[in-house]
Amino acid sequence: MIALPLDEVRELAKGELTFAPGETAATGVRIDSRLVEPGDLFVAVGRGREFVREARERGAVATLVPEEPFAALAAIGRAVRARSRARVVGITGSTAKTSTKDILGALCAPHARTVVAEGSQNNEIGLPLTLCRLEDDTEVAIVEMGMRGLGQIAELCAIARPDIGVITKIGPVHLELLGTIERVAEAKAELVAALPAGGTAIVPAADPYLEPHLRRTDVEIVRFGPEGGVRLLDFRPDGDRSELTIEVFGERQTIEFSFNSRHNAENALAATAAYDALGLPLSRLAAGAGAVRLSRWRGEEVELPGGGILINDAYNANPLSMVAALEHLADRAGGRRKLAILGDMAELGPAGPGYHRDVGAAAGRACVDVLVAVGPLSRGYVDGAEDVPVTRWTATVDEGLAAARDLLRPGDAVLVKGSRAMGLEAVAEALAVVPVL
Repeated sequence: MIALPLDEVRELAKGELTFAPGETAATGVRIDSRLVEPGDLFVAVGRGREFVREARERGAVATLVPEEPFAALAAIGRAVRARSRARVVGITGSTAKTSTKDILGALCAPHARTVVAEGSQNNEIGLPLTLCRLEDDTEVAIVEMGMRGLGQIAELCAIARPDIGVITKIGPVHLELLGTIERVAEAKAELVAALPAGGTAIVPAADPYLEPHLRRTDVEIVRFGPEGGVRLLDFRPDGDRSELTIEVFGERQTIEFSFNSRHNAENALAATAAYDALGLPLSRLAAGAGAVRLSRWRGEEVELPGGGILINDAYNANPLSMVAALEHLADRAGGRRKLAILGDMAELGPAGPGYHRDVGAAAGRACVDVLVAVGPLSRGYVDGAEDVPVTRWTATVDEGLAAARDLLRPGDAVLVKGSRAMGLEAVAEALAVVPVL
């Protein structure tokens, strides 16, 4: 981290700041005492105050027990950002934020000193921690921005001050709080509103919900997708990789990426548009494409007995990502029997049952052979899955695992996906280690 004077930390964050005589600056920020290294400032968040002593023993130059932890982290992250000359890319959207971030990070790494948000660090804690990894020589910082309501993206933008904003997709997420997709678009568009004059907004082409928010004339609006300036001309999956032909404002590139899903090919368009907006060499786009490593539980593949495969996409779910995952299952299955284990989609509000039925119908269109629905809301999958030959509803994860084991056969292609609250990674991990009988 760019060195931050401890005297300034005292001014930025009210609370109990303790440091040894002679220490003048912190060169890192941690909220987990187990990760503390010499030179770090340990900020106690939640129960963190119980581990202050451990942080000091591990070499923290200072410990801060703030009166308001979120405000303290925001102030510290903002101060580090102010010292940096890096160009900041902010990424938000209803789905695919993390995967787009992962792809862009891999594309940039061979050409610029790059800091990328780890995992899904996209909130009032994770975003400042990402900024606190900036060094004096960092050239590109890629941050992810999540939201649970209006105003939250704007608050994160005030900390990160992005130069480039990427909105991946607009769809039905967080409807329990926001009510309509129009309000979801309004919340996500706070990223566009926060850009400086001369900045670049990268958005899906012809999105009816987003277009009303794209009226700024002092920023460049770059659209990706079939009707945009950055388009996918061809997608050829091959094993765990794929070859993409992408057109960027008339210039074509054929590139091999280290993923095999069509929805990530679409995410690569948004990442390519951001790469180009950063001024990085389009002719050398392929240098990082083969090094894409998606974050955990996002389409991870595991071999199963008898030539089967398991796709662990259990990190999260919404109607858009569910349909994309089912289509990917159909693509990857080949001649295998297809088994989908789907958990509840959370935070959809009163419209939730309808969206669950729609996903059940999508399972039928994807020619799923067996559907195991897990959770109280997942009954809707079964109701909509009229074209799926075998369906089973279960109330709990344990029951879902038992049903999956009962129905799974050697050689099957299996998808496991559900909202984060469901914890379906436990099902995926259990099936991956227990032989199919």
